Amino acid sequence: MTSSMTSLERTLTALGQKEPDRVPLFLLTTMHGAKELRMSIREYFSKAENVIKGQVLLQKKYESDCYYPFFYASAEVEAWGGDVIYIDDGPANAGRPIIRSPEEIESIEVPEVADCTSLRKITGCIQGLVEKSAGKIPVIGVVMSPFSVPVMQMGFEAYLDLIYTRPELFRTLMKKNQQFCADWANAQLEAGANAICYFDPVSSPTIVPPELYRKTGLFVAKETIARIKGPTATHLASGRCLPIIDDLATTGTAIVGVSVLEDIGEVKRASNSRLTVMGNLNGIAMRHWTPAEAERIVRDTIGKAGRGGGFILSDNHGEIPFQVPESVLLAISRAVKKYGTYPLDG
Repeated sequence: MTSSMTSLERTLTALGQKEPDRVPLFLLTTMHGAKELRMSIREYFSKAENVIKGQVLLQKKYESDCYYPFFYASAEVEAWGGDVIYIDDGPANAGRPIIRSPEEIESIEVPEVADCTSLRKITGCIQGLVEKSAGKIPVIGVVMSPFSVPVMQMGFEAYLDLIYTRPELFRTLMKKNQQFCADWANAQLEAGANAICYFDPVSSPTIVPPELYRKTGLFVAKETIARIKGPTATHLASGRCLPIIDDLATTGTAIVGVSVLEDIGEVKRASNSRLTVMGNLNGIAMRHWTPAEAERIVRDTIGKAGRGGGFILSDNHGEIPFQVPESVLLAISRAVKKYGTYPLDG
């Protein structure tokens, strides 16, 4: 097969459980655009224009198969009135919880997406990248799942207490978060995003028992994804998925992000063509890889999951750390062409 597919065609073919010209590479570099433009991370994310420029430069340099207009997860908490804490060499984080007692859940109001400066920057970035893409490179929007975002809204311990001890307030919070999540996802799709990454780490068996997930995060995902007017990819952000893979396949999502804690070949077999698997390069370890290690790991990962399509090579968390060097990212890109061109050897 000649290597004539666009990134969008390559991705859609893989999603159709068929082999494209080569394995799609979603190199999810977010903060690295600041390096390209010689800016601080805070300055970089201050304007949509900066992220548009950064994503275009990164895509050309590493030949990734998507544009990723994700700023930082706490942009959503910012929309709810929370603070954002910037650091020099990592993702911005959420400040003090906006919900300081469970009783406040009844009175908090769902933000209007169009009124949120932090979100308008992102939709502006999406619009700019859609223009740059010219229909050839998928643009991937991002939402935090209604089930996972309370970790930032109220803190981890308080949220787990809520799930176990205040079911009525938990459901109230879910309804409000579901409305916001669907509105925010659909605003990104209206801006031109091709798909939405639904980040849902709290649903992972790494964090909550599968039995609890089936009573909580699963129905939240089904209800929310049904309201999103475009395809979704569920990412558990380094969390395991195998014990709930059959459940994930019922949510309406198209892709599952796979943790490095699991064998991606095993996950692909368990998904049984119901889901495309994405992953699972170890972003934390990647900071210290040599180019030769990067090549070997890419080769092995493609060997486990590449055959038959239904596979996108990516990192295991949904964001590559700021400290990962250019030499490693270039080695990953080269290795995908070397080992990921179909038909695969062996």
